[in-house]
Order: sequence, then structure tokens, then C-alpha cells
Amino acid sequence: ASIVSFIGVALGITAKRITWPWWALSSALYGIFFLQYKLYASAALQLVFIAAAIAGWYGWEPTGAKPGPVTNKYRIAIIAAILLATLALAPVLKSIGAASTYVDAILFFGSFAAQMLMVYEKYESWPLWLVVDAGYVALYASQGLLFTTLLYVVFTVLAALGWSKWYAAHRSAIRSL
Repeated sequence: ASIVSFIGVALGITAKRITWPWWALSSALYGIFFLQYKLYASAALQLVFIAAAIAGWYGWEPTGAKPGPVTNKYRIAIIAAILLATLALAPVLKSIGAASTYVDAILFFGSFAAQMLMVYEKYESWPLWLVVDAGYVALYASQGLLFTTLLYVVFTVLAALGWSKWYAAHRSAIRSL
């Protein structure tokens, strides 16, 4: 799961459409893995990732993503939605005996938002991934999941690289207009 996931994220940085099948496969593998550790929000998130992989495959042009921005109003709405949804999900996770509640919930919705931004080719997906991935480093380390923790350390670095590359592609497209 870790290797396949790394390949998917690394391909995502390149904005190549081939990233999506890798995301789907890694999500299926990680869904099973997270269920075993009672990280229910992380497991459920894998279903979102599989759906996003299908949408991304059909939504991106064969040549890949063309990164663009979202408005400040939309950025504020995303943050508010993440926080409100977290407050709704965390008690549910607690009631079913999840290994993590508020942390897993906020990371679930942060990941959901970052993934949707990526499907819609918004370069803001990458700074959000940077924050979410750093949060997952702490969560998975606290659960003793060594390989997954190390993978998310790498993902945090890759998110910074993705942000730089996608933002540069956006700026380059603006200059060529």
C-alpha cells in the first residue's frame, strides 16, 4: 500500500492523468489496512479517494491537469466546512470506538477537500495536502504505524514540491496568455 501510494502521489506532482489508477489501487489497499487499526475515518476516506480517482481520470485531459486558483471566498468556505464537518463526525467516531476521533475527523475532511481541489485542478490542493500530511504523520506515529508514518513524512515533502510545481505551471500559463 505504501509503495503504490507513493507512486500515485509522485505522479500527481507531474499533473499526469496516469496518477489516478495508482490512487485508486493504493486507496483500496489502505482501506483494508486502516480498518485493521480501527482508523475508521481514514478507512472511509479511501472510498472518497477511489471515487475521486474515477472523477480525476475522466475529468483531466489526457495531457494532464491545468492548475488554476480558487477565490479567497472559496478558501474561507473550505476551512469553515472542514471545521463544522469535523465537529459533526468526531462524536460519531468516538461512539463506535475509533482509535482517534477529532484528529482523524479533521484530517478526513482536510483530505477530502484537498482531493476535490486536486480533481478540479486547483493548485491550492497542495498546501492543504502539506498540512493534512503533517497531521497524518503525528496520527500514524501515535498509532505505531511506522511505514505509514514514514510514507506521510515523504508525502509532506512531496506536497511542498507539488505546490511549487503546480503554482509555477499556473503562473506560466498566465504569462503565456
